[in-house]
Amino acid sequence: MKYPGLELELFEKAIIWRTYVYIILKKFIKKNVLEIGAGIGSFTALYLNSNLRVTVTDLDKENYEFLKKRFKGKKIIITNKKIKNVKKKFDTIMYMNVLEHIKNDKNEVYNSLKMVKTGGRLIFLVPAHQKLFSKFDKEIGHFRRYSKNFFTSLKLKDSKIEKLFHLDSSGYLLYFLNKLFFKNETYPTKFKIFIWDKIFTPISFILDWLLGYKMGKNIICIIKKN
Repeated sequence: MKYPGLELELFEKAIIWRTYVYIILKKFIKKNVLEIGAGIGSFTALYLNSNLRVTVTDLDKENYEFLKKRFKGKKIIITNKKIKNVKKKFDTIMYMNVLEHIKNDKNEVYNSLKMVKTGGRLIFLVPAHQKLFSKFDKEIGHFRRYSKNFFTSLKLKDSKIEKLFHLDSSGYLLYFLNKLFFKNETYPTKFKIFIWDKIFTPISFILDWLLGYKMGKNIICIIKKN
């Protein structure tokens, strides 16, 4: 599977955004961790130096080779296997902006849950609101954007949704305005990413809390295995 790579390089600079997401998720990321679709390791780098046992996987050949170079000498397992071909179970499995790239997303969720240990968690960060689907989404291989209904409609026999909420309320407004006024834009400029990350993401820290995490351009879902 081949993904366009320019967006990974652009959003590598969104350090404040990734740190915000990590602060939110940190207490749920435990022990033996598998990150699916790690890309170029932008999120991985945040928790790599913790006491976690980390495995990352990416199906893209260039990303796979980049990950091996980036984390050379680190205590991390790097693979390019699909989840169904991974032969061990994990305490935490994470999909950080990955599920939207997978056509049969529900099957992916169910297959991943099989690989989560009892008491472990499956964590998703996905783009929200199909009405925001843009030329950018299409270009980078997104099949869809999400609503909370996708997750609440899952048939979870031995698991339950522990947390389900929106994130980045100010980013929602920026994304909406960008789609409205820059319809023909495929990739956001470095300047736009800088403004969103350095100015508006800190605003979201406060605004998300004030709004009760009920609005935002992303959704986080945490599923716990019973």
